[in-house]
Amino acid sequence: MLQEIAEQPAVLERTIAAEQDKVTRLGDHIRQSDRDLIILVARGSSDNAALFGRYLFELTTGIPVSLCAPSVFTLYGAKLRLNRAIVIGVSQSGEGTDINLVLERAKEAGALTLAITNEAGSTMARLADETLLIHAGRERSIAATKTYTGQMLHFYLLASAIGDKRLEYFRLPELAAAALELRPKVEEVVGRYAFMENCVVVGRGVNYGNSYELALKLMETCYVVAERFSSADFFHGPLAIVERRFPVVMFGPAGVTKESSLSLLQRLGDLHADSLSITNDPEIAKLSSRSIVFAEQVDEFLTPIPFIIPAQIFAALLAEAKGLDPDAPRSLAKVTKTL
Repeated sequence: MLQEIAEQPAVLERTIAAEQDKVTRLGDHIRQSDRDLIILVARGSSDNAALFGRYLFELTTGIPVSLCAPSVFTLYGAKLRLNRAIVIGVSQSGEGTDINLVLERAKEAGALTLAITNEAGSTMARLADETLLIHAGRERSIAATKTYTGQMLHFYLLASAIGDKRLEYFRLPELAAAALELRPKVEEVVGRYAFMENCVVVGRGVNYGNSYELALKLMETCYVVAERFSSADFFHGPLAIVERRFPVVMFGPAGVTKESSLSLLQRLGDLHADSLSITNDPEIAKLSSRSIVFAEQVDEFLTPIPFIIPAQIFAALLAEAKGLDPDAPRSLAKVTKTL
């Protein structure tokens, strides 16, 4: 897991070089077509990347985005009108049975279907009208890391090709490399959480998907019961679970979500909770019990990838601090097939 975390800058750079022209041509085609809905279909870490993609697409293209519930197709056999939709399947392996069935049904219903996958020879790649590849090489770790950020990168590429907002996605490899340099800071704080059994992970806006992803990593590698919320939703009831020294991990970038992050941190301070923030904002860092500070100047839209990398490192090192092997989580397999 740690080795593959370290590979991410190179993976991002390779993927941009190999796929950028293809995505640009695809974007031109989509802009000229009569498509006014995007549906993202995924499971697990890929679904968390899709949650990020939902925010990014809606913010940059103005096209409404839905996260698909695969069981609508696989269990209930519903037939949706998708002739004006773009349906994007997201899967590391490209072999998720339910994801591929949704793509197949969507194509029959007239949708333009796209695949984002790490496997060029996969079933998903054969099914979709167009395939966008993550050039990650084989991912051996059961806990996805480099394919998660590779999927996020493709959402940046697509959003830039379809929408009107200029996204400096070409900076992401260097920002990922800078994020890897935060490992000593992660090592400083991780021992504090060696006996953590429960926590909450909070993110909002473009980092909301990261809150789901870190919670998943903590559950699958550290066996920590991790709930995840937006900072806004957390005030609507879940705050009641917080007591003295209860751990809350926050993705807190500078930008439009800053004020809600500060408000939550102030409330957590009143409750004497333990807050750990991954941030690039000095005020957020100051209000947090502990912080992992990303020093690079970066637009909020670009923070999700460099912010998730220290979180991935945190999960891997926390597993080791707990005496667990993050590469051998119990009960899990790399490829999961469900219907």
